[in-house]
Amino acid sequence: MRCILMNKNTPVLEAEYMSGVGVFTNIYALYNTDYMPYRLCVSCVELSEWFRNRGIPSYRYRLDLLMHRLNVHAPSELLDKAFGLSLSDQYWLKPIDLNISHDKINFFENEFEYAPFMDASLSKNTNCIQNESSLYSPNNTTDGMLRKAWIIEDGIRYLLKGGYKSETLQPFNEVLASEICRRLGFDHVEYSLAIYKDMVVSKCPCFIDVNTELITARQIMDDTIDDYDSYIHKLESEGIEDARIKMENMFILDYLMLNEDRHLNNFGIIRNVNTLKWVDVAPIFDNGQSLNIQYDGEYKFFHEIKSFNEIIQVVQYLNRIDIDKLQDLPAWFDDLLHQYQHMTSYSDQRIHKLCVLLNRQIHNLKFFLNS
Repeated sequence: MRCILMNKNTPVLEAEYMSGVGVFTNIYALYNTDYMPYRLCVSCVELSEWFRNRGIPSYRYRLDLLMHRLNVHAPSELLDKAFGLSLSDQYWLKPIDLNISHDKINFFENEFEYAPFMDASLSKNTNCIQNESSLYSPNNTTDGMLRKAWIIEDGIRYLLKGGYKSETLQPFNEVLASEICRRLGFDHVEYSLAIYKDMVVSKCPCFIDVNTELITARQIMDDTIDDYDSYIHKLESEGIEDARIKMENMFILDYLMLNEDRHLNNFGIIRNVNTLKWVDVAPIFDNGQSLNIQYDGEYKFFHEIKSFNEIIQVVQYLNRIDIDKLQDLPAWFDDLLHQYQHMTSYSDQRIHKLCVLLNRQIHNLKFFLNS
């Protein structure tokens, strides 16, 4: 299929695309390469890898069951169902002979059917989806290992996200992170709890709009930008204000929650796709893998592995934190976990241990503040 890679309404390049496998075999023409995905090289190999990575990853929990329910063989098939559109950016594939514009198809401004995919992704029991229109949605381009689904409520796009395997703490951690950020004044994506059938899930609004895109730290990092200081310098050189403080806010949150999953794909910057101007550091998001769910206390710090005590010492402006605002946070979290105890079956002992751990981190942070 001959198609044009578009960034919103700007044609980027013209290429030959193999439907169903997510592979580009020939690039015929270059139009506006400044509008390509950030730092993407102009080659069929790079383009194919980037496009396939827009799909649901191979490590998604219960991927085989999801594919069976959607009646497709691989995530790459889903990329052809909705022009490769996403709710993280404005890129899409326009067939060369199709007269259609971005404003008519993008998922920021146009409705999409979400209930069938939500059932397939989150439900314990559901039938296979046969209706082709139910596959026309931004759910085809969601990343990460957790089961999730985009929905629309009152015109707002929300992401629902469940836990991992039998672990159900992730949604509660997301809400805890939002509470910490509210109290400390950190820019963040607001998470709440929702009930989907018999499951507690987290729910957050989309923080990208029809004029912006998320550029992850992984996209920004290269041979010259390969550590924290060079990353901060790059953001500042692009005109982002208070870049270091905003990054420090994320480190402080991760320290308090013992978040061991802060990888290069769950933080970054927001760019305007019309002007290509870097707008701001992305609000803090994706905090679920915290409070010792799976790991043993290591923090992924760019290309290094550090302890949490080393991470908090990276923060240069720690004294701006009003730690007293967190004084009753463990009690607040205890109450939240007990409210849903009938659904999670958490024992009183487990809830107590989680709150003790949170309380310990708050006191440890207070120690660093006073030292």
